[in-house]
Amino acid sequence: MESLSLKEKSNKDCVFWDRGCSVYEVRPMQCSAFPFWESILASSGSWEIAAASCPGMNNGELHTENEIEQYIKLRSTEPIITKKHVENFMFTGVSK
Repeated sequence: MESLSLKEKSNKDCVFWDRGCSVYEVRPMQCSAFPFWESILASSGSWEIAAASCPGMNNGELHTENEIEQYIKLRSTEPIITKKHVENFMFTGVSK
């Protein structure tokens, strides 16, 4: 399945990032759940790679295991937007 993501700048930064998130209060769940993505939590090495470019990781607010599990659960319930969804919406105006 081909999934879509937010548009990125040429340096791979999110288009909403400018010395901070310009849409922080309404950011998508994918962003809200960062860094508690399964791919980052998979190993300490994955965590450290992500932490190298994120100043909040290893320095920010500590979260309980329960809080992290809730982020993972919420993110897993958010539908993955596919190219087909976008094409359907553009053609019909209804996301299916």
